[in-house]
Amino acid sequence: MAVIGQDISQAKRVLDAGELVAIPTETVYGLAGNALNPVAVASIFETKNRPSFDPLIVHIPSLEVAENYVIDIPDPLRKLAEQFWPGPLTLLLPRKNTIPDIVTSGLERVAVRVPDHSLTLELLSQLDFPLAAPSANPFGYISPTSPAHVDAQLGDKISYILDGGKCRVGLESTIVGMEENEIVIYRLGGLEISEIERIVGKVTVKSHSSSNPQSPGLLESHYAPTKPFILGNLEELIAERKREGIDFAVLSLVQSFPAIPTGNQIALSTRGDLKEAATNLFAAMRTLDASNASVILAELMPEEGLGKAINDRLKRAATKG
Repeated sequence: MAVIGQDISQAKRVLDAGELVAIPTETVYGLAGNALNPVAVASIFETKNRPSFDPLIVHIPSLEVAENYVIDIPDPLRKLAEQFWPGPLTLLLPRKNTIPDIVTSGLERVAVRVPDHSLTLELLSQLDFPLAAPSANPFGYISPTSPAHVDAQLGDKISYILDGGKCRVGLESTIVGMEENEIVIYRLGGLEISEIERIVGKVTVKSHSSSNPQSPGLLESHYAPTKPFILGNLEELIAERKREGIDFAVLSLVQSFPAIPTGNQIALSTRGDLKEAATNLFAAMRTLDASNASVILAELMPEEGLGKAINDRLKRAATKG
């Protein structure tokens, strides 16, 4: 299994050698490699079993460093970066030729962000290259929010996991770009729409699944448990499974169900706090996926704030259900 530790020097040595390291961010753990090395990037796809047509996010230590890899940063997007970097914001920007085609799947824009985690920012500041880093999990499965999650799934395929503890946000970054002078959100995530609109005004949301995505994280079946994952009215779903005699687990926002074993139900936030729910989402899905239940039943969150981004992940997880 992989070594888990906080030795930035060791992480740097592994990355300098063209190999991969799992890194912590405020959103989820990333599987990182040298973004300027096509062979290292190919190793990311191979390790994750990720389709080559799904672009990767490039992680950098600061807004100033972005200038080395992108042609231009339009003023509205620069304002967002100045306000929310480091943080759960990814910008789609026209790339320079220094970014290999394999990183962007041949697209002309590259996804760039500055992660808000002290260990990873220190690591990035010591490297001579940016890091391509999708979530550190097998492709399509639940994103990891702790070193243990990474180790359980990829520990036999990578040598080092940089231990930054539990992810504070727990939901992937919001991806933003521009089309014809219009601000577009391509993926809902840890930065709320209202926060973005506070800086740049009204935005258009184009967060949808695709078999040929223009942005990372837009494939239809994604963030999914291995067990069938069914969304709907929990009371009705539970009654139906009881009639069928099927063992099930339940994922809710605040509800608890006295007749269901404690280990087979998780409420994401007993206070109904959507930020807390976002932080707990992926870990809860993993726990229920490891339970003795044969199916997971879940409900949608309120369509407000981070609830919209959580629902996006729940709906994609349910495509296998």
